[in-house]
Amino acid sequence: MKYKIVCPCLFGLESVLKQEVIRMGAEEIAASDGRVSFLGDVNMIARANLSLRTAERVLVSLGEFRASSFTELFDYTYALPFEQFIGRKDRFPVKGWSLDSKLHSVPDCQAIIKKAIVRRLGGKYGIGWFEETGAVYQVRFTIRKDSVAILIDTSGEGLHKRGYRRNANLAPIKETLAAGMIDLARVYDDSFLCDPFCGSGTILIEGALHAMHIAPGLRRRFCCESWDLFPRKVFNEERQRAFDLILRGASFEAVGYDIDPAAVELCNENAKKAGVDSRVHALCQPVNQLQFERERAVIICNPPYGERLLDRKEAYEVYRAMGKAFRGLDARKYIISPSDEFEQLYGQPADRRRKLYNGMMKCQLFCYNGKKE
Repeated sequence: MKYKIVCPCLFGLESVLKQEVIRMGAEEIAASDGRVSFLGDVNMIARANLSLRTAERVLVSLGEFRASSFTELFDYTYALPFEQFIGRKDRFPVKGWSLDSKLHSVPDCQAIIKKAIVRRLGGKYGIGWFEETGAVYQVRFTIRKDSVAILIDTSGEGLHKRGYRRNANLAPIKETLAAGMIDLARVYDDSFLCDPFCGSGTILIEGALHAMHIAPGLRRRFCCESWDLFPRKVFNEERQRAFDLILRGASFEAVGYDIDPAAVELCNENAKKAGVDSRVHALCQPVNQLQFERERAVIICNPPYGERLLDRKEAYEVYRAMGKAFRGLDARKYIISPSDEFEQLYGQPADRRRKLYNGMMKCQLFCYNGKKE
């Protein structure tokens, strides 16, 4: 059976995620603001959870409709085939959001949707009360401009939780955003990757996973693995497929630097947890001492920007130091920053810019082509 699968992503990464889905072999792929949808069977759902680097989670769409009243919301929700997924003992919590819609009260929408599901399943199973002690089927709804989507979450914890970063520094970049930057920077299996502000190592580790074709979800579990819909062999097959795709002979190497010894230690620990410690190394060093001569080199970084005035002044000094250090290096450079003054402080306009969002913060990915400047 084919399902409509919906994968939300950070704004700005839709085209990156779409290409991932194409490479995964899905059908009828469509991208819109903040999400990519496609068709696939249970194996494709498992593959998406294991393999997608920039998706936030993998959802199965039960239906979409327009509703401007609670009666419409109840009736259209009641008509959806929840019994195809949820059993008589299963748990089905409801959460979601509403934006620019007549049905703006999220708690009220949650209650109406829950009531409709209970009524639907009660009629199908001939019961009036649900103990909800079994597997979890997280129902999610989105309402935007009176357009409602009802979905079931197959992932559980967000897909950015790869399993290697149980510890992080104070301001880590999200794994899915780092993976998107890696893709946009065209990191290959023979690349040399450098992050002069490595922190807990997310960019370096995501670079290694990408370059070696290691599926980001191999070290974690997903809530749908406990569903009756998924025979055990489905995830066994997809995990074996993912293992078979790993490029163990890749010559990729990544080096990170940070001025904080604790961050360096944490980066190396996380690389070990991710299974890429043979490819990722971190050392203590300030950015103004950055030097290397390597072929196919690429610098990708998320430098500090500072939220308070004093921190911002310090961050601006870092940008100036980056400009001086980076211009002497034969490497492509990709730098993410929310600062409108970055190029002026860095000392050179970017060859290209790409709008990305770090959470809710609008940023630019400043791209420099790579010759010594």
